[in-house]
Amino acid sequence: MLSSLSFETIIVAGLYLGLSVLYLLVLPAGLYLYLNLRWYVASSWERTFMYFLVFFLFPGMLLMSPFLNFRPQRRQV
Repeated sequence: MLSSLSFETIIVAGLYLGLSVLYLLVLPAGLYLYLNLRWYVASSWERTFMYFLVFFLFPGMLLMSPFLNFRPQRRQV
């Protein structure tokens, strides 16, 4: 089956697969780590940039959403 496909078709399919994995898994995972580090100490400009990135990577963030946890941290009494 693969021998009947042209080399360009395989390259294009691999490129689409790689870009979709990057957009749906890799970039949202990096954004999630960035948000975990900076969520409570970000400036207003940085927070605006965070909101833009969440909007831009929304489909991937939906896939990552079961792992997101932005509840406030426990206070030490």
